[in-house]
Amino acid sequence: MQVEIKNQRVQCYKCMRPSSTCICKHISAIRTKTRFIILMHPKEYRKEKSGTGHITNLQLENSEIIVGVDFTNNKRVNELLTQDNSSSFLLYPGKDNFNLSLRQSSDINSFMGENPHIFILDGTWPCARKMLKLSKNLQKLQRVSFDNKIKSKFIIKQQPEPLCLSTIESVFTVLNLLNKGNLEYCDTKNFLVPFEKMIEHQLDYMVNPNSKNYCSTLKKKVITKDLYKKNTERNIIFEQDKLELLN
Repeated sequence: MQVEIKNQRVQCYKCMRPSSTCICKHISAIRTKTRFIILMHPKEYRKEKSGTGHITNLQLENSEIIVGVDFTNNKRVNELLTQDNSSSFLLYPGKDNFNLSLRQSSDINSFMGENPHIFILDGTWPCARKMLKLSKNLQKLQRVSFDNKIKSKFIIKQQPEPLCLSTIESVFTVLNLLNKGNLEYCDTKNFLVPFEKMIEHQLDYMVNPNSKNYCSTLKKKVITKDLYKKNTERNIIFEQDKLELLN
């Protein structure tokens, strides 16, 4: 379905992007036993074209988005937390967490159970910390985490640390670990494709001379992710073949 937006462009109602950069043909939702609940900060909810929480939801049949900041009294969240025959976890880093990267498959199965719910805080790190600080029900959840050894492909967005991942990359990593632990048996081969296509469209837009965000002075050398914070001009990073950055 497509709808008109204010600047007369046609927008896809499903992926919330202009029809010219629609990623719906790359969406291939997978079925999982684990339910992923994406707790999205209102500021992130407004980032329809560049936020990855929405794409994550489209790629997972067993998922939903709940928008808010303080979920202490959120009816839907509390309903999920008290659901029978399921256990709930919060995906959030910390030294005392259940680290999926370090556990055997038997440990993962016994810890998480048959129908786990994984809550994910979708927003900037400051927003996520605030959401957790305010949400007393989330503070009580057992936390799961993983050891990240890859750099994010989200090269159009500045991250606080080089190994910080977007929401969809985090879920992708968790799914692969759950597959390894025999808790899931889903095919994640094409899970990141819509995300990669979204980045490709954004990069093309920013190097287009007809774009309102075009800047002829953009530096076009490749700068690694860990140097982004030091780049005070917040330049978008390019190279001749941008797709190499996505492989």
